[in-house]
Amino acid sequence: QVQVVESGGGLVQPGGSLRLSCATSGFTISSYYMTWYRQAPGKERELVAGITSVGYTNYADSVKGRFTISRDNAKNTVYLQMNRLKPEDTAVYYCKRGGLEPYWGQGTQVTVSS
Repeated sequence: QVQVVESGGGLVQPGGSLRLSCATSGFTISSYYMTWYRQAPGKERELVAGITSVGYTNYADSVKGRFTISRDNAKNTVYLQMNRLKPEDTAVYYCKRGGLEPYWGQGTQVTVSS
């Protein structure tokens, strides 16, 4: 049974940091392209960062240099380290397993506000 569960969201001040976790089960993350997406109110869901099965990473221009995606294969968990957060980073963040049968988590809310 495939499970993708995000955690680590919350309220943080501008300039602060958060680390999101995507805990998975039922498959091996190192075999899939794993991604983080986000969706702000009234906006379309957008790709934030991805990591391929061989470890290549890609980022949206808006987060390059501030966010880092990584994975721990032993824990079957994907992370998103978010630094120097801005109010425009406020959104629900989703973890997605790629492949022929994509699978989304339920999301975790990130709010950046003073």
